[in-house]
Amino acid sequence: MNQLQITPAPLYGTVAAVPSKSDTHRAVICALLSRSHCRIHPVDLSMDIRATIGAAEAFGAVCIYENRTLTIDASNAFAGKHFTVDCGESGSTLRFLLPVSAAMGCTTEFTGRGRLPQRPIDLFYTLFQDHGATMSAPHLPLTISGRLQPGHYTISGNVSSQFITGLLLTLPLLPGDSVLTLSSPLQSSGYVDLTLQCMQKFGVHVAAHDKYYVIPGNQQYICADYTVEGDWSQAAFFLAAGATGGDVTVSGLSLQSVQGDKHIFGLLRQFGADIQAIHEQIRCVRAPLSGIDIDASQIPDLVPALAVIAAFAEGETNIYNAARLRLKESDRIQTTCDALQALGCRVQQFADGMKITGTPLTGGMIDCCNDHRIAMSMSVAASGAQSGSVLQGYSCVQKSYPDFFKDFQSIGGQCDVIDR
Repeated sequence: MNQLQITPAPLYGTVAAVPSKSDTHRAVICALLSRSHCRIHPVDLSMDIRATIGAAEAFGAVCIYENRTLTIDASNAFAGKHFTVDCGESGSTLRFLLPVSAAMGCTTEFTGRGRLPQRPIDLFYTLFQDHGATMSAPHLPLTISGRLQPGHYTISGNVSSQFITGLLLTLPLLPGDSVLTLSSPLQSSGYVDLTLQCMQKFGVHVAAHDKYYVIPGNQQYICADYTVEGDWSQAAFFLAAGATGGDVTVSGLSLQSVQGDKHIFGLLRQFGADIQAIHEQIRCVRAPLSGIDIDASQIPDLVPALAVIAAFAEGETNIYNAARLRLKESDRIQTTCDALQALGCRVQQFADGMKITGTPLTGGMIDCCNDHRIAMSMSVAASGAQSGSVLQGYSCVQKSYPDFFKDFQSIGGQCDVIDR
């Protein structure tokens, strides 16, 4: 297993925000559905984004990547009837494109690896049967066939917003109007807002209401030159590094973004961090921190970074309404708690969250469990520990942020690959 030695060191400097992975997924799929020529910039080729680009190519689009610009020619997309899509380990790729295939009347084999075959897609398995399409199994690998029909769709809002996004991207293409109703409160609503914003830029409109969406059919995505937002989810790790022991600025972030994870800004203030926004630069400087209570229902992806901040805060931090984290790339409640405990932190886990008592971190051996957010968050934690730490399986950052450790080193992070 690849290992990385982290030597404690405060982090100082400026990092440019990477392009939002979530925004890029949506833009690539909207471009595919436009059946025209589109340009998306900037784009970084993480493993998850490669999976969605590869899926677009599998459906017949021609994708060219140069100088962080992705050009998609989808004029011949969906020309055939039988396709094979490898989703890698990307839940977004799978959950967004299953409805797309069903709307197009394709017969498509979907495959994946890692934890993806265990991540839930049974909501679609049942829902599609009632609307004209059939999945061969409620998990990967599977084949989907038939064609979705417009009508009334009802889906839970508290399993994953990715299901809602997949349907919102797809239902406008059907030959009639549809209504999508949520049977439970929507969690991670910022990701759905991001979907609707992206769709609008490609000429497709949905009427959003409190518990349902009215979706006119017979719409057509149009070509667009699309600019990808800076990623608040990834920026959170470096802002956490500033709060816990340094002075870090992340450039290219907008407080006007609909991304739910921009809430890291307000949460850092609640912890007591010195955080400021100047134009599109967010600066976070070390200050005395105190534990807080955090409802993670809308911001589950921030939990590993928030847990690290909590470890450096005086008193207790309670994180709750995060049960969905057990269905991510790892059981992220378990793996976050295990990693912090390996560093000497006092942590107690619950079914839907954890309680963290601020503790001087001693350093230790951390298993990243093939989870990119564990690797990135614990790199920050290890930088503030009293002695060195080792990350096992650190290369999993390739899933979402291939240059993470390059950026980490650029602001003073001390890390060295351990040869085995």
